[in-house]
Amino acid sequence: MNMANGVGLDFEQPVLALDRKIAEMKAFAAENGLDLESDLARLEKKRQQLLSRTHRNISAWNRVEIARRQGRPYALDHIQASFTDFLELHGDRAFGDDPAIVAGFARLEGEPVCVVAHQKGKDTRENIHRNFGMPHPEGYRKALRVMKLAERYGRPIVCLVDTPGAFPGIGAEERGQAQAIAENILEMSSFRVPVVVAVLGEGASGGALGIGVGDRLLMFENSWYCVISPEGCAAILWGDRLKAREVADHMKLTGRDLADLGLVDRVVEEPAGGAHWNSAEACKSMGRAIAQELAKLRELDPEDLVRERLERYSRVGVFLEGVTLKDHG
Repeated sequence: MNMANGVGLDFEQPVLALDRKIAEMKAFAAENGLDLESDLARLEKKRQQLLSRTHRNISAWNRVEIARRQGRPYALDHIQASFTDFLELHGDRAFGDDPAIVAGFARLEGEPVCVVAHQKGKDTRENIHRNFGMPHPEGYRKALRVMKLAERYGRPIVCLVDTPGAFPGIGAEERGQAQAIAENILEMSSFRVPVVVAVLGEGASGGALGIGVGDRLLMFENSWYCVISPEGCAAILWGDRLKAREVADHMKLTGRDLADLGLVDRVVEEPAGGAHWNSAEACKSMGRAIAQELAKLRELDPEDLVRERLERYSRVGVFLEGVTLKDHG
């Protein structure tokens, strides 16, 4: 188990209660020199079964909760676990550096790549530093600067998405937030190198799209990707953010939902209960999936990459009654 703390979500409480019981039994056995291995093994097996059963029955809203869960691995955790020789670059050469966006060069399974990612904080101080993973325009301009450098030297690009949205503050708007995101979308559409996008947790609106245009879109099974959050949707349509739980099930924002609609190429499974229960295993799974998709894309000519990418996004939004995008290639 790899948990940030023992304060879990409502549906996780039975598992956490069992964890406490196991911990108490281990402490009691150690203090009194008792052999309780068989009893502990039985409880560990029960815990794993309970965790798997709980995870199978969760709702779309529960997956949104897990995507925001404290202890879930963030971009830098994935970079440290799956990439080597990471060299971070800073600044947009116009205003400053934005810690909510991490960008640089690294190696994935020995192959050189560019990595661009949203980064949240793991505690209050880091969240303030990272602005809770909500980039300013200088963050998107930094990302574009680094991605253009990658294209110049023929380096594939990996984008790790995890943001509740671009920062909506007055300063960000004054410095051209909308234009920065729009320029990124435009430029990323025509990059002549492979681009793989992976949604690690939250993928909200233009904040995600600012580094979210690529040849392949991967999502963790407990991540979400949508034009708006469930709370925002509930507030706009019903004037009540508390209806978010009900709304989430209708928004089709999970990886499985979007894969069924033909918008997501691959849903990456997480450890039982979610990535926060075993960060190392989750990072390994996502890193392997990204490497596999990049290996396929490296075989395509630059012209084919651009053409297929444009065709891919031209199909988004096309609606045929009773037919999914998958049925029409």
